[in-house]
Amino acid sequence: MRELTIRSVILGAIITVLFTAANVYLGLKVGLTFATSIPAAVISMALLRLLPGGTILENNIVQTIASAAGTLSAIIFVLPGLVILGWWQGFPFWTTAAVCATGGILGVMFSVPLRRALVTGSDLPYPEGKAAAEVLKVGSADVAGEEGIEENRKGLHLILIGSLAAAGFALLTASKIAAAEVAKYFKVGASSTGGATSLSMALIGVGHLVGLSVGMAMLLGMAISWLGLVPWQTSGIAGDAATVANDVFRSKVRFIGAGVIGVAAIWTLLKIIGPIITGIRSAINASAARASNEVLPLVERDIPINIVAGIIIATMIPIAGLLYQFMAGGPLVENAVPLIIGTVIYIMLAGVVIASVCGYMAGLIGASNSPISGVGILAVLGASLLILAFFGRGQPEASVEAMIAYALFATAIVFGIATISNDNLQDLKTGQIVGATPWRQQVALVIGVLFGSIAIPPVLDLLNTAFGFAGGADAGPNALAAPQALLISALAKGVLGGDLQWDLLGLGALIGIGVVILDELLGKAGKMRLPPLGVGMGVYLPMSLTFLIVVGAVIGHRYEKWADAQKDPDTAKRWGVLMATGLIVGESLFGVLFAGIVAGTGSDAPLAVVGEGFEGFATWIGVAVFVGLVWWLYRSTKAMVAK
Repeated sequence: MRELTIRSVILGAIITVLFTAANVYLGLKVGLTFATSIPAAVISMALLRLLPGGTILENNIVQTIASAAGTLSAIIFVLPGLVILGWWQGFPFWTTAAVCATGGILGVMFSVPLRRALVTGSDLPYPEGKAAAEVLKVGSADVAGEEGIEENRKGLHLILIGSLAAAGFALLTASKIAAAEVAKYFKVGASSTGGATSLSMALIGVGHLVGLSVGMAMLLGMAISWLGLVPWQTSGIAGDAATVANDVFRSKVRFIGAGVIGVAAIWTLLKIIGPIITGIRSAINASAARASNEVLPLVERDIPINIVAGIIIATMIPIAGLLYQFMAGGPLVENAVPLIIGTVIYIMLAGVVIASVCGYMAGLIGASNSPISGVGILAVLGASLLILAFFGRGQPEASVEAMIAYALFATAIVFGIATISNDNLQDLKTGQIVGATPWRQQVALVIGVLFGSIAIPPVLDLLNTAFGFAGGADAGPNALAAPQALLISALAKGVLGGDLQWDLLGLGALIGIGVVILDELLGKAGKMRLPPLGVGMGVYLPMSLTFLIVVGAVIGHRYEKWADAQKDPDTAKRWGVLMATGLIVGESLFGVLFAGIVAGTGSDAPLAVVGEGFEGFATWIGVAVFVGLVWWLYRSTKAMVAK
C-alpha cells in the first residue's frame, strides 16, 4: 500500500507553508496556535481522492508532515524575545532556520524510543491522535471494504454534523453575534476571583476524548487556582475585580502553576522511566533483529536505534556552532568553550526529560491543549541557572544583557524539542491505529520539521517589519502581543537580574507534592486517579481553556454509560467518538480559515457585523446556542445509534 510517496511529501509541504504562516501570525497576535493534524488530514483526503491510488497511509503521511511543521511554529513563544530584548533587529534566516531544525530533529529522535513506552505500551487517551485516525478511517474506502462502507458512511455523517456545528458556531462568534467567552468576576471580601469559559465546541470534543479522570484532575487544578490561590494573592488589592484577578493570575498564579507542573513532570518521568528503558531495550532488540535478517511486522519498525543515536550526536555539532556564532564578538565569548560544553550537555539532558514529559502530556490531554509554555518556563529557568553558575551575579549591564539573550537562544533549541515531542507521539498513535510504518512516519516528521524551519523565519521577519512586538523598542500601535515570548523573556531577566519570585515556584512545588501524594493514595484505595500533570494543567492554564474540557469529560462519561446499555456498546461508543472528533475538525478548519482572513485584513475582528454595544445580547445568544447545539448533537448521535 502506498505510504511515503513523493506526492504525499509535496502535498504535505504545501499545507505546511500555509498552516505554519497562519499559526505564527495567530500565536503572536493572541497567544494561541491551532492543531494542524486533523485539518491536514481532511484536506489531504479531499485532494488525494482526485488522484489515482490514494491510500489511508499516504493521507497519514501528509498529516504527519503538516502537523510537525505546524507544531514547530510554537517556537514563536521564545524567539521573538530576542527582538523584544533588542539583541536582534530581525530574524536572520539561516540562524533562525537552524535553531528550528536542530531542535525539531532532536525532538523527533528523542521520541523514537518513547513510541514503544508511551504509545504501544500505555493506555494514554491521545485524543487528537485517535481523532485524526477516525477521520482517516471513515474517509478511506481501502480500509472500510465492502462490509464497512455503510458503517463508515454513518461515521462520516457524524463527523460532518459535528464539524458543521462547530464551524458554524465559530463563525457566529467571529461575527460577534454570539460571545466567544463568558466570564464573571467578583469581590469576595477584600479579594477578587471569578470564573470564565470560552464557548468552544472543540474543547467539548477534547473533554469527551480524554475521559473523566483527566477532567476531574483539571477540575481540582482549577479549584486550587481560582478558589484558593487567586483570592489569596488578590487580598487587599483594590480595583476592578476582573482586572485584578486576571493580572494576579498571569503574574503570580501561573508561576505557582509552573511549580506544580514541574513537580508533576518529575514524578511522571520517574513513573514512566521503567517503560522508557523497556522501550529503548525493545528498540535495540528490534535493530538487532533487523540486522540478523529477522522480519519484523511493519507496525514495529522504527528508525534503528543506532541511527537515532548517531543523528542525536551529529546534531550537537551544528548546535555548538550556533551557540558560538551567537556569542561571538560579545562579552561571553571569553568563556565560550566551557559554556558551550555545558549548554550542549544541558540541551541533551533537558531534551530527554522534556521529550518524555511533553509526550506524556500530549497523550494525556492532546497536543493543542498541552501547556507547552509551562515547559518553556521550566526550560528557560534551567538555561538561566546554568549561565548564572558560570558567571555569577554582579556582572556589568552589557554582560547581563548578553547572558539573558544567550539563555533565550539556548531555550529556543530546547523549546524546539518540546514542541515536536509534544506532537509526534500523537501522530505515531494515529499511525498505530491505521497500521502505518513507524520509521516512515518518523522520516516524515523530520521532513515536516525541515519544511517548517524554512517557512518560519521569513514569516517572523515579515511580521516584525510590519507590526513589531509589544515590549520591543520599535513596537507601534498595532504591535503583536507575543504574550509567551514576553513572559519567558521576563523570566530570564528575573533569574539573571536577581528579582525572580522563587517563593511562588516553591509554593507550586509544595502543592505538586501534595497532589502526587493524593493521587497515590487514591490509587491504593482503588478509587479514580487524578493525574498530577492534569491537576498542574488545571492550575496553570486559564480557566477559559480548561472549564469546557471538564464539562466535555462529564458529558462523554455519561454518554459512555448510556452506550454500555445498548445492544452494541462498542459501536455506540465509537460513534460518540466520531461526533466529538467532528467538533475538533470543524473548529480547527475554521481556525485555519480565520487565521488567513485575520492575516490578510490586519483586523482583529474582520468578520464582525455588530459593535461593542451588542456584547450583552451576544453573551446570552452564545450560551443559548452553544448549550442547544451540544444537547442536539448528543441527542442526534444517540438517535443514530438506536436505529
